Amino acid sequence: MRTVAAMPDVHLQLALDFVDLHRALKAAQEGVAGGVDWLEVGTPLLKAEGLGAVRAIRARFPKLPLVCDAKTMDAGRLELEAAAKAGATVGTVLGVASDSTIEECVEAGRNYGIAVLVDLLGHPDPVGRAVFAEKVGADYVNVHCPIDEQMRGRDPFETLRAVAAAVRIPVTVAGGITAATAPIAVAAGASVVIVGGAITKAPDAAAAARGIVAAIRSGVAGAATTAARGATDDDVRRILLEVSTPNVSDAAHRAPVLHGWHATAPGVRMAGRAVTCRTLPGDWAKPVEAIDRCGPGDVLVVDACGVPPAVWGELATNSAVNRGLAGVVVHGAIRDTRDIARLGLPVFARAVCAQAGEPKGLGEIGGTLRIDGIEVRPGDWLVGDDDGIAVLPKAKAVEVANRAMYCLEAENRLRAEILGQKSTLARVMDLEKWEKKVLAGAEGLERLPGADAR
Repeated sequence: MRTVAAMPDVHLQLALDFVDLHRALKAAQEGVAGGVDWLEVGTPLLKAEGLGAVRAIRARFPKLPLVCDAKTMDAGRLELEAAAKAGATVGTVLGVASDSTIEECVEAGRNYGIAVLVDLLGHPDPVGRAVFAEKVGADYVNVHCPIDEQMRGRDPFETLRAVAAAVRIPVTVAGGITAATAPIAVAAGASVVIVGGAITKAPDAAAAARGIVAAIRSGVAGAATTAARGATDDDVRRILLEVSTPNVSDAAHRAPVLHGWHATAPGVRMAGRAVTCRTLPGDWAKPVEAIDRCGPGDVLVVDACGVPPAVWGELATNSAVNRGLAGVVVHGAIRDTRDIARLGLPVFARAVCAQAGEPKGLGEIGGTLRIDGIEVRPGDWLVGDDDGIAVLPKAKAVEVANRAMYCLEAENRLRAEILGQKSTLARVMDLEKWEKKVLAGAEGLERLPGADAR
């Protein structure tokens, strides 16, 4: 457990990144009960509900500092004035905005009594821009610690340290902060720690907030309130075994999965990197030889054209167990399914057939496969369960895995609302409100980009 110097005067800001005001208000109430002392109308909430969200949260919490995260890029005077009149105490402008826009925001802030925060997100020279922001009179600068850098094992607080050393105005920090990393952020120079999902997606938001407050004040890293993210194979595997293939599909923009296959036993779960093999129906030589090319935790993917005879059975499964495979996917037929189920190795197949073919040795090991229109390359990640088999390209595996965990956490939150309120999914999601509205017969609609030009 890592310990840093305690910082009792550091503030905890809750980012309300919702698209529904009622959900944001509920999360705010829970967060404040747990010790949150700054609130933020997140950009998604501002876009969905407008400045009415600022007014509603100000009315509910009249004494707390309230950040309107407009991320202004232009019309600085107008946007800061509107935020101030709606009840915000802090307004945000992007550091990548023009010098004149930032200066206009600062002047408007002075006129209307609203503090100005310059968000350094995406700026190629965050330290230089922070120095400029301080020079023209900004009240705060914000450093985003990219989650992607955390995934890859890099130090996400390097920029925070550099910015905090370069300016005297308070520095805020955002980006996947949890109870485990909040004390490190404080030690790196943060005066305000901004947290979103680690509180709002926790089963008990108030308890999660208390844990982060305690970590900030004591300097002792606490437990992460949502699933820890990481970039090693062990991290990815752990996440993928916790989520489901529906979560993975949702995370990849409803990506298709291999579906309608036989699983050797209900409830099996599989996650691992692919070792690929192509063979002809019934020719089991290359699949068996491919077992020796696999390492612990790999998933052997066999393309046998999707039809019998069988290319996999109990003896091959015993061999795969000895090699420590995480699972086997056969686009073809398998047999000895009762014995395979007894051995416990997840095996998914297109068909089951008692007849086996002959080991002629045709095919190859290590090529790219295309199964049901989905490409599988060596090193890609496969996730399998009762609902199907999802393929994650290795270049996107970390991102998709973490987005899948986000989907799982969001589902958990929705489930709690449905059960706690004795409500329905349509109601807690305001589904009708967010339905896509199409103006039938609207003049010129056929000329819109992407419209059917028939």
